[in-house]
Amino acid sequence: MVSRFLLFVARRAVNAVVTLILMMALIFALIHIVAPTPEDLARLYVSNPHFTQAQLAEEAHRLGLDQPVWTQFYNYVVNFFHGNLGTDTIYEIPEIVVIERFFPITLEMVVIGSLIGVLIGIFTGAIAASNRNSPTDYGIKATYLVTWAAPPFLAAIALQLFLAYYLNLLPPGNIADISMIPPHVVTGLPMVDSIIAGDWAYLVSYLRHLVLPAVTIGLISFGSITRITRASMVDALDKDYVKLAYMKGLPKRKVVYGTAFRNAIIPIITLVALTFAFAIGGAIVVEYVFAYHGIGYFTVQAIYNLDYPAILAITVIIGLSVIVANFIADVLYGMMDPRVRLT
Repeated sequence: MVSRFLLFVARRAVNAVVTLILMMALIFALIHIVAPTPEDLARLYVSNPHFTQAQLAEEAHRLGLDQPVWTQFYNYVVNFFHGNLGTDTIYEIPEIVVIERFFPITLEMVVIGSLIGVLIGIFTGAIAASNRNSPTDYGIKATYLVTWAAPPFLAAIALQLFLAYYLNLLPPGNIADISMIPPHVVTGLPMVDSIIAGDWAYLVSYLRHLVLPAVTIGLISFGSITRITRASMVDALDKDYVKLAYMKGLPKRKVVYGTAFRNAIIPIITLVALTFAFAIGGAIVVEYVFAYHGIGYFTVQAIYNLDYPAILAITVIIGLSVIVANFIADVLYGMMDPRVRLT
């Protein structure tokens, strides 16, 4: 049994690596469509817009951009696995250094926001299923459809206007109070670093500034969780073992949140990974609205400044995050449902 599970994990790991390489091949192909000649490619990687053709040709040779396409792609993949994502044309430092600075900030916000969305989605989905075709069910459906359909920037602006500007309950933007000095970076995660440093004043300020972007991520992502939870719960509640539990005299709460929910949770696991992927994409707009200086805010700045190395590096890192999230979901799915291991 253990060997079969390890084989299942190994197959999923190979699939994840193949998916990553295919994604990198697609990005590499798009780069060469945008910039088909070595000089055009070199122009993407230099910060000086006034380079002559001769200087661009020299730069292309230095960067290996005049080599055959397959050689370039091989070097591209090898450099990626060695942590070399190029040099930022704005900051003029390695992209990996920039990503190490900004990505943990976004990761912490997205994980907390996704957790909010998952908890709300599972809770409301279970309530809707146990009260199907009732006003409660219809009300939950209407709510999640509205939030599901709302663009991330619209949800962010609405929360910002209502909670920050009208009610003045929360700060409208930034990671923390600008007058505060951030704690020494240990993990890159502001909450964790604040706790390690014992900087409780900064932690409180950070948490207050985190509420709006995290709730926005949770708000735009809980709809899909609610929908799938409701469908899975409705299917589970119609099973014979649930009817038997009612016949035994078990209370409704125990049947719904115990017997039925345990069997309905399995399809939700995969959706959680997709929710995380959706949240990573939505974080780009959300961070810009709240001036939350994570990888999303940095991405918008890179687009405005035509910082192509940064855009490409961020695209690969976000894609890698989605692949890793799906891999974890597959492994958890296989742990909870042994039938999946046979596929």
